[in-house]
Amino acid sequence: MSILDQFSLEDKVVVNIGSIQGMIGPTPELYVGTDMPLPPPDYFFHKGGLVNLTRYFASVCGKSNVRVNCISPGGFFNHQPESFLSNYNKHTMLGRMAGGGDLAGAIVFLLSDASAYIKGANLAVDGGYTAK
Repeated sequence: MSILDQFSLEDKVVVNIGSIQGMIGPTPELYVGTDMPLPPPDYFFHKGGLVNLTRYFASVCGKSNVRVNCISPGGFFNHQPESFLSNYNKHTMLGRMAGGGDLAGAIVFLLSDASAYIKGANLAVDGGYTAK
């Protein structure tokens, strides 16, 4: 049985995938000791725009029984240089980057009836990075 089998065809749900970079500015000290460049400004612009576009569509489509929400993940572990990992991990309450399964719970929640009264929200899934 697929996770999607629990949803009816009448459910209308959109879950946009943003980034915490659409919520906060860059953190240049993460890149100290690496050859990794700071992400370009348009990345922050687009991710921030997606969060607000989520609110727009939630407002426009809400009365049509369409739920539109967004999740904003933090950084994902992808074998980054050790100095980057150390710098990044100091900024999260969990002391680590996200792994492959860390978004699933938030997505399932926003797709399920448990979030029936949630519209236009942006849920940070970032190990506490943006909560400080």
